[in-house]
Amino acid sequence: MFNSLTGVISGKSQDTVCLLTGGCEWEIAMPVSDIEPLHTGSEYRIFTWLYHREDSMRLFGFSQEARRNTFLELIKVDGIGPKGALKIMGGISQNDLEQAIEADDLARLEDVPGLGTKTAQKILLSLKGKLVSQAFTPSESPANDLIQALVEMGYDKKSAQDALVRAGQSLPEGADAAEKEKLMFRKAIVFLSGTV
Repeated sequence: MFNSLTGVISGKSQDTVCLLTGGCEWEIAMPVSDIEPLHTGSEYRIFTWLYHREDSMRLFGFSQEARRNTFLELIKVDGIGPKGALKIMGGISQNDLEQAIEADDLARLEDVPGLGTKTAQKILLSLKGKLVSQAFTPSESPANDLIQALVEMGYDKKSAQDALVRAGQSLPEGADAAEKEKLMFRKAIVFLSGTV
């Protein structure tokens, strides 16, 4: 089974990207928030999941493995299919979703476009404790620390988040957590400076 695909973005729309890998172009459905930081002509690694039924096949993609795990947990919730899960993920950040679930914040989930009260309640009941990072609480997340450092350097918070997502997609395999954090920070600065 596919775990991820690495290639060049050859096109993108509101809910899909086209990824060119060795002469094969893949059409991949992704959350809007995962698509926005991607740039046509640049190389990215996209974590994938193949939806396969008798009458259809669809490839879904995510900027990070944690995002894919969130998608897989969401589609286990009664009444949420793959398209619905993408819409939910496109309407709320990973951290906000995790925090809303852990705090039983029904109102925050109801603010997500297309998410009604009943489905929001099912998400709270089904996913509490399942999405929180195993290594860090939201306030201790290295990504949050990096975003804060970039903001203190004068960069816009949203731009900093997007740059870190982009940086995280091109990290080398096998590097330890501290090294990855340093590399992400350096790459994010490069992206934010507009030199790449």
